Amino acid sequence: MRRRAASGAAGDDRQAAARAADSADCTRGRSPSPCRLIDLCAVWDAGVFLASAAGKGAPSGVPGRRLNEAETLNSVREAQFQRLEAERPRRPGCGARGPVLRMAGQPPPWAYTAILLCALSLGRAIEIPMDLSQPPTITKQSVKDHIVDPRDNILIECEAKGNPAPSFHWTRNSKFFNIAKDPRVSMRRRSGTLVIDFRSGGRPEEYEGEYQCFARNKFGTALSNRIRLQVSKSPLWPKENLDPVVVQEGAPLTLQCNPPPGLPSPVIFWMSSSMEPITQDKRVSQGHNGDLYFSNVILQDMQTDYSCNARFHFTHTIQQKNPFTLKVLTNHPYNDSSLRNHPDMYSARGVAERTPSFMYPQGTASSQMVLRGMDLLLECIASGVPTPDIAWYKKGGDLPSDKAKFENFNKALRITNVSEEDSGEYFCLASNKMGSIRHTISVRVKAAPYWLDEPKNLILAPGEDGRLVCRANGNPKPTVQWMVNGEPLQSAPPNPNREVAGDTIIFRDTQISSRAVYQCNSSNEHGYLLANAFVSVLDVPPRMLSPRNQLIRVILYNRTRLDCPFFGSPIPTLRWFKNGQGSNLDGGNYHVYENGSLEIKMIRKEDQGIYTCVATNILGKAENQVRLEVKDPTRIYRMPEDQVAKRGSTAQLECRVKHDPSLKLTVSWLKDDEPLYISNRMKKEEDSLTIFGVAERDQGSYTCVASTELDQDLAKAYLTVLGRPDRPRDLELTDLAERSVRLTWIPGDDNNSPITDYVVQFEEDQFQPGVWHDHSRFPGSVNSAVLRLSPYVNYQFRVIAINEVGSSHPSLPSERYRTSGAPPESNPSDVKGEGTRKNNMEITWTPMNATSAFGPNLRYIVKWRRREAREAWNNVTVWGSRYVVGQTPVYVPYEIRVQAENDFGKGPEPDTVIGYSGEDYPRAAPTDVKIRVLNSTAISLQWNRVYSDTVQGQLREYRAYYWRESSLLKNLWVSQKRQQAGFPGDRLRGVVSRLFPYSNYKLEMVVVNGRGDGPRSETKEFTTPEGVPSAPRRFRVRQPNLETINLEWDHPEHPNGILIGYTLKYVAFNGTKVGKQIVENFSPNQTKFTVQRADPVSRYRFSLSARTQVGSGEAVTEESPAPPNEATPTAAYTNNQADIATQGWFIGLMCAIALLVLILLIVCFIKRSRGGKYPVREKKDVPLGPEDPKEEDGSFDYSDEDNKPLQGSQTSLDGTIKQQESDDSLVDYGEGGEGQFNEDGSFIGQYTVKKDKEETEGNESSEATSPVNAIYSLA
Repeated sequence: MRRRAASGAAGDDRQAAARAADSADCTRGRSPSPCRLIDLCAVWDAGVFLASAAGKGAPSGVPGRRLNEAETLNSVREAQFQRLEAERPRRPGCGARGPVLRMAGQPPPWAYTAILLCALSLGRAIEIPMDLSQPPTITKQSVKDHIVDPRDNILIECEAKGNPAPSFHWTRNSKFFNIAKDPRVSMRRRSGTLVIDFRSGGRPEEYEGEYQCFARNKFGTALSNRIRLQVSKSPLWPKENLDPVVVQEGAPLTLQCNPPPGLPSPVIFWMSSSMEPITQDKRVSQGHNGDLYFSNVILQDMQTDYSCNARFHFTHTIQQKNPFTLKVLTNHPYNDSSLRNHPDMYSARGVAERTPSFMYPQGTASSQMVLRGMDLLLECIASGVPTPDIAWYKKGGDLPSDKAKFENFNKALRITNVSEEDSGEYFCLASNKMGSIRHTISVRVKAAPYWLDEPKNLILAPGEDGRLVCRANGNPKPTVQWMVNGEPLQSAPPNPNREVAGDTIIFRDTQISSRAVYQCNSSNEHGYLLANAFVSVLDVPPRMLSPRNQLIRVILYNRTRLDCPFFGSPIPTLRWFKNGQGSNLDGGNYHVYENGSLEIKMIRKEDQGIYTCVATNILGKAENQVRLEVKDPTRIYRMPEDQVAKRGSTAQLECRVKHDPSLKLTVSWLKDDEPLYISNRMKKEEDSLTIFGVAERDQGSYTCVASTELDQDLAKAYLTVLGRPDRPRDLELTDLAERSVRLTWIPGDDNNSPITDYVVQFEEDQFQPGVWHDHSRFPGSVNSAVLRLSPYVNYQFRVIAINEVGSSHPSLPSERYRTSGAPPESNPSDVKGEGTRKNNMEITWTPMNATSAFGPNLRYIVKWRRREAREAWNNVTVWGSRYVVGQTPVYVPYEIRVQAENDFGKGPEPDTVIGYSGEDYPRAAPTDVKIRVLNSTAISLQWNRVYSDTVQGQLREYRAYYWRESSLLKNLWVSQKRQQAGFPGDRLRGVVSRLFPYSNYKLEMVVVNGRGDGPRSETKEFTTPEGVPSAPRRFRVRQPNLETINLEWDHPEHPNGILIGYTLKYVAFNGTKVGKQIVENFSPNQTKFTVQRADPVSRYRFSLSARTQVGSGEAVTEESPAPPNEATPTAAYTNNQADIATQGWFIGLMCAIALLVLILLIVCFIKRSRGGKYPVREKKDVPLGPEDPKEEDGSFDYSDEDNKPLQGSQTSLDGTIKQQESDDSLVDYGEGGEGQFNEDGSFIGQYTVKKDKEETEGNESSEATSPVNAIYSLA
């Protein structure tokens, strides 16, 4: 498990308006807010340097492990921070603070710059609030060398601020530029930016020159840099006809580009006329000047032509020079490509070798000048055979490793950001096996002016002293010129309070009249620097520049700084107080900076509270308050752990976080330090990440990032995915022998799971081409093995690697290897002789494979003879795998031999196998068959054995065929489908089971051999006795009310005899309490029963079975439903009724229903008065019709089907069910309920359904009271 420390957060949860209003960022002891030019001070504020703040003397509540971990900054966070810095918008001067990434740990290299900038921020230029009077300040301007696209309008930027707002004018080539006279030129509103419009025509080149912007108000004038305006140029290449370049093979060659001069210079590259790039290497390369250099020419160089191309930046156009063609003269005229990889290619082609010589630069020494801060590019290109190598050195020292890099195949040395210490002598060494040569380059570093002390705005109170300093350096030493309001200081009106001392202007006893803008111009032959700095004399009481009553939230044990930006003149003094206490905060855990910011070195819980800053000068005082809240840090207390998962399995990474509950927590994941895309195979939860179906691409480091708006914590784990190994490669056959070969391979990647085995497979192209067979298996530690081979096989091998996860894909096949032939060393296996007809015998065997054939034309010598006769062997040669012997006696044993043979000879003597000729049907049937009835479903059989000569084959079994002739229940249709029971071997008795009880059966027996059945025996008859019935069908338990339970059932599907009644057993239970069991017996025609409940709470368990004379059959069990809770529904209904009873729609609905019922009653009364009858069911044994309503509302039906007559039956008026002629009649299954036998044995009344008089009356009484039943009666 890899761990990174929690990031510290600081008091940066200020409102956006608070930072935006902090306009006085950079003061020299006057404003406490440091310059936020690139927001690095905010990083300081955020407590990046937690290690220094929390190392020693940390409270005991802080885990020491976490503070130690904070010393190492995770590379993920460093990358995030750098990306954040790259994405943060930049602008000159001080601005509102952007987003700050809060983290803890050792600072990255650039963070030390943050410390320096924060320290220097105390002395940066002063920002005056914009509501106070102030001279102009340039805020935006174009670059000094301003190159524009001729196709676009020209834009020269110049923006400034001041109070009052400044006005602008321009000079061109040091003369006043009258914008009003040129219709193409305009100035943007509230800005000095020039816009030159060419939409109506004009040439941009006419406006080239040097421009300077002047921003003026009543307090002074500020100047921009002198902006040199140039229009981009992309001239055409001069047309020229180039003759072929003739060169001797091995000679050096330079193809000159000479591109047309452009502004800016074009990018040069070489291609062929067919737009294919020219391949460059240490022999052929392009120089910095654009020329193409050949250290030596070879014959292949004339296979293409060479064209120089120039790409111009602004126009995005590419111009192509006419191509060069080469004609190479050689002593070896044919182009043998194999010589290109020859270790001594040049001597092989007859090219003389020679020592190196320099093609660029010429001679042995040269010099080069470079400006400080620019890149130094040194180049050495040498010729020679073979092609020389280039090495670089510096005389008297080493190359600057942090800034030096080699380019163009070591032919160029680039040193970035050159400084004075990079001057000196450098030399390049070109060498090959023939010798070496050296070129020395003397490097001089000059410098355009650069600031040592740039003048800053000066804000003074009346009577105060101050100074402006302008110090710059350069090579040669720059000169300094002072100006005031854009005019040379010498020509300005004299000021007794001002004194010029070289690069410093001193002001004494400053008055209001001293306000102005001063310019310092430092220049030498390589450039210039121009800086504006105003002197403003103000008399201002203290004022606070940030919003009042800010809320700052910080993380426990972090360092934070409370800013209190203010302004005043004279400079106010600032003091801090906590919770209204009178003592000033300074010392110990507190430190007040010169600019007034209060730093708390390590935040503790007791530091929470209200802090007040008070600024005071002679004109008054101002104060502001900051409320500081201390939050608990975010910590991952259960971190993800390194895991190893097989491909296709599931991996889960835990990440459980503890954080301050008042902060919003966000948990995100990184993979390999990049944001993780959550695919449909992943599931991200609050405290874990689950990956389903792990694949190889899931391997990597996973970082859990738990962050709030103030801080974050990181924890990293590595997921290793075990995959199938990669295929072995580069198979090679060595040590070729007659019966062996050595196979060597290079293992593939094991994908994190060690290879345990290698399987070598082979394929041959004669018997089974394209089919691969396993040859041998070897341990995973070897990659070479000797393989035993068979004669006359054209082998091809491949290797499969195996690890715990699975098998690799097979390697690519090896080359083929054919072994020499030999006679077979074995014979075919699985030899058999069996008859397919009664007068033949088919001899079969398993053919030999390619590795056992041992030679061409593999064939088989088949021999046979009768076993008893001991006659001579019959033989035949066969190329297949079977042979049929004809005209054989019935079922006679034969001796059989099959021997292999190829063109090299015969195999060994084969073994003798016994086979038999074909069988015929048996001639006799079993005799004296005796039957004994065992029970209602099984019988025992006994018979006499048949003579063996009548079997005419191998006796397989004795078989009984039996069928159900009829049922003893009259009018019950039965299926007479024949069934069989086999008795394998030479047996004399057996048992036939699974018979139907109470039925008549017939039975016959036969003898069975391999050919089939023999003749049938005499038909025997037997009768099965009565049995127990099956379970009653469709047992239903219904509970219409709390007092009774209704039971209904249907007759058994299989009566298996004459039904004599039903037995019902039931018992009451309530939880674990069980009552006494009650037993009820019913007549065979009763299918209903009503149980009176003893109490409304208990439930009942019912068990019902049917009976015959033999006994009770299988029982069916059901339970009554739980009694409904009446109190709750009633209460619910009452509440609901109370809620809707007063609703208008409910009242209308009730009225409509009442009106409908009234109309129906009137219709019923009219029909009755006309003599109409209600179709009330008669009180007699009449079955329910399909349309009759079921039980009353509230009943509980546990039946799957309604109690209806089955399809195929017809209900008569007396309640009996008559049999139809359909095969689906219930009589087929012997169903019965209350039926009985007549004297003649006929089965009648079995399906009669009756209604008890009491039940019928009860139903009628309930129907009479229901208005819905009255509606049904109208139908």
